[in-house]
Amino acid sequence: MLRFLLFAASAAPAFAFAQAAPPSSVSPVVVTATRIPTPLDKVGSAITLIDARQIAVHQWRTLPEALAATPGLNVVQTGGPGGLTSVFIRGANSNHTEVIIDGIDVTDPSQNGAYDFGQGLTAGAARIEVLRGPQSSLYGADALGGVIAVVTPEGEGRPAFAASLEAGTFATTEETASVSGSAGRARFALGLAHLRVGDSPTTPARLLAPGETAIGDRLDNTTLTAKLGFDLTPAVSLRGSLRYVDSHYRSTGENYDLAQPIPDAAQTSQWERQFFARLEASVVTDEERFDNRFGLNFARFDTRIEAPDDGAGLGLPPPAPIHDAAQRLGADWQGRFDLTKNEILVFGADVVGERLYDVAAAASETRGGAFIEWQARPLPALSVAASLRVDDDARYGAALTWRVAPAWRIAATHTLFKASIGTGFKTPTLAEQFIDFPEFGFFANPALKPERSLGYDLGFEQPLISGRLSFGATRFHNAITNLIEPGPDPAAGPFAETWLNIGKATTYGVESFIAARPTQSLGLRADYTWLIARDDLTGAALLRRPKTKVSLTADWQATRRLRLGASLIRVGAWRDFDRSGSFVTPGEPFTTVDVSADYDVGHGLTLFGKVTNLFDRRYESPVGFAKPGIGAVIGVRAAWRP
Repeated sequence: MLRFLLFAASAAPAFAFAQAAPPSSVSPVVVTATRIPTPLDKVGSAITLIDARQIAVHQWRTLPEALAATPGLNVVQTGGPGGLTSVFIRGANSNHTEVIIDGIDVTDPSQNGAYDFGQGLTAGAARIEVLRGPQSSLYGADALGGVIAVVTPEGEGRPAFAASLEAGTFATTEETASVSGSAGRARFALGLAHLRVGDSPTTPARLLAPGETAIGDRLDNTTLTAKLGFDLTPAVSLRGSLRYVDSHYRSTGENYDLAQPIPDAAQTSQWERQFFARLEASVVTDEERFDNRFGLNFARFDTRIEAPDDGAGLGLPPPAPIHDAAQRLGADWQGRFDLTKNEILVFGADVVGERLYDVAAAASETRGGAFIEWQARPLPALSVAASLRVDDDARYGAALTWRVAPAWRIAATHTLFKASIGTGFKTPTLAEQFIDFPEFGFFANPALKPERSLGYDLGFEQPLISGRLSFGATRFHNAITNLIEPGPDPAAGPFAETWLNIGKATTYGVESFIAARPTQSLGLRADYTWLIARDDLTGAALLRRPKTKVSLTADWQATRRLRLGASLIRVGAWRDFDRSGSFVTPGEPFTTVDVSADYDVGHGLTLFGKVTNLFDRRYESPVGFAKPGIGAVIGVRAAWRP
């Protein structure tokens, strides 16, 4: 497969010269790759856009579902919906991904600097942008592996109301409601979503003690969103956004009081509350050639975990509740100046303060940075973006990062060549430096060094038959130094562990796709990812990075009222910890298929339904956590404008 992709990359221009036709559609616009709206075919970086239509067609209720088919990503959900969910971009660690929702950094300092995607619902999401490769030159210390940005819609036009109700297997229900619109100078968009999963089976029977009954995981997630805007003058506008998540997740943990850990007979309860807020002012001057944006961000995270009293008759005291809390306060400024019609400068600065409020540790960190980006079209067929950033951390000092990303389209064949090269860095998280888990023999390490990376990618995209058929491939490579991973801590005991800079890790591979639209009503796409991610000191593969992943998606407007969707995901073998975390074990490949349908009844009413795991495949991902068999939901959606 790899040889075929490399051959295709070299042969594409000649093959396309004879068969290519100009694409028939206008390129969509993305923001994350350059921090300003840019046509996708003018972006050199590897980026995937998931829009509201795709989310609706496939009826993805959560962010893990929406991201699962994205090339270059591996999504790992521990347990059922609501369980801790990590995303690995091109083999980088899960906390190497900067996650932004409506301009707010939502990564959690109390959870090792990673965002738990298990708490993210897609209700109200207008678009999701997945930017792959080191992006520290634009986004700073958390974007060593990439950026995932979620954007909710702005209110516009006459007030519009929408509501939905669905129910299905595993005691699943979801209710949503929203209202949006504009009145004079004001804009508004409000949303409410409530997802409940009452019985998601996640404990494999092979792990249960004789006579023990498995207990399904349970989730109750309520998410509130609000986005408000007001135009003070034609040149000055204000915007505010709020997001509140209240989640209660009950899961089956491990009973470590026994010589051989087994699933608990009672469940662990986790309460999680997240609050995000942003206030932004935009000022446009100099005949719209120069604009400025000023923002204030606030994020608060509170997590409380209560494990069952599983003393196993040994007279051991019950475990104390765990309370993790953190907050982040930041300010940012971004400016844009149009030098000429084909040349733009983007620049800005930001400062961020983080603090942990943990029962065992209290720590804080302050960092700031400034960046500049040059975007230009020196030739009609060539677009270039080059960025430079300086970050300064109160504990680790200054760091310089850079990135160059050209895109070149050959007019005769419409072949698009894309490339990027850049550096990234990440300071050790507050959790890695200060939070101990003595009951598990795991200790923090305040002597850690920042992680650094150099990454590049080179690819092409070739449209054919007026854009109705296209294919492409991207070769990527990342070298990460001072990668932080768990390792032995002899100073704390013979079996103790801590965080260590393991030295160096390398990830490389290929992302390829083929997309077809045989008719206006039918869309097909296949993505293939081949990945090698290894520890360069030991030669061992990094955990939870499968070597291969295939995703197939289809959407079909079968009639004027009936729309169908389908997806297949095939994940190859990988290495993982066992459920108790005691040893490394192989993960088995798996394939899952989902199908969905919706029918426009008319008068604003839509009936919809979905079948998950259509062929009832039984598999574990991660190892030790079973995924449910076949499931189904049905629902109704209403939308109207008074």
